[in-house]
Amino acid sequence: MTDRTELVEAALDCLPNGIALLDTEFRIVFWNHAAEAITGYPSVDLLARPAPEALEPLLRCASGPGPQEDSQPEAGHGALAVARHRLGQPIHAIARALVLRDGLGKRMGAAVVFHPAESLDALPRGECGEDAGVEKSQADLEERIEEVFEDFTRAGVPLGVLWVTVDQAHELRKTHGGGACEAMLEKIEATLINGLRPTEELGRWGEDEFLVLSHERTPEMLAAHAQRLAGVARTADFRWWGDRISLTVSIGAAQADPSETPAQLLERTQAAMVSSIHEGGNHITLAPEGQPCLPS
Repeated sequence: MTDRTELVEAALDCLPNGIALLDTEFRIVFWNHAAEAITGYPSVDLLARPAPEALEPLLRCASGPGPQEDSQPEAGHGALAVARHRLGQPIHAIARALVLRDGLGKRMGAAVVFHPAESLDALPRGECGEDAGVEKSQADLEERIEEVFEDFTRAGVPLGVLWVTVDQAHELRKTHGGGACEAMLEKIEATLINGLRPTEELGRWGEDEFLVLSHERTPEMLAAHAQRLAGVARTADFRWWGDRISLTVSIGAAQADPSETPAQLLERTQAAMVSSIHEGGNHITLAPEGQPCLPS
């Protein structure tokens, strides 16, 4: 008769997600085939041993300070972890944990489930419809984002991103047509460019949206600069058929963090911009550190 433990292990080995079981001393007691494939570490090198330093971000990101800590939550939500493959390359994964207890409620360890965060390389963009000009601007900006992010990670050049959307764009397009909206966006773009620092770059990132690549040294300085640009945008003298239309912008700001990818940086910036819209527009939101959470 097959042992129950063998049946459980065989079942866990069939799962596509990585599964790690840890005891109360943070030693690995089970490591399934998917975990081997994702990390490059065979189970024979890990079992009954503490987790290698390269894997600690993956296991501790999900399970907190360690399975022995009573303050650890009963179940972790999915969290981003950046660990290292056995060959040295980074592993971006989503991990979550569950505390394991015996029949008397005593902590036995933790189970950690993880899978590759395959969508992290895709930069979030604004809608562009069929506008070839916006598509080209997005492509050019995407190249620059990768370049300035590399400057940030390798040389420590400060990097912040502002995601700007024009509050009146949707209504203007609906009431005055696409031509009026495009003329307004060109006016806003020219006005914002006049307010940029010499080293900053601005481009269209969506139908009604712009991205600014900045080099302010702190989040507070970036937020103050965004506030100044919002004031500059309000000075745009846009007229259509003789009527002056007042314009405002909503801006999300995020300072780059060494532990994140360019896509994560833009996700935080986008979430902050959406928060500014939810505040009623004409607003600046500085993104907090950590994972973005878009308002519902």
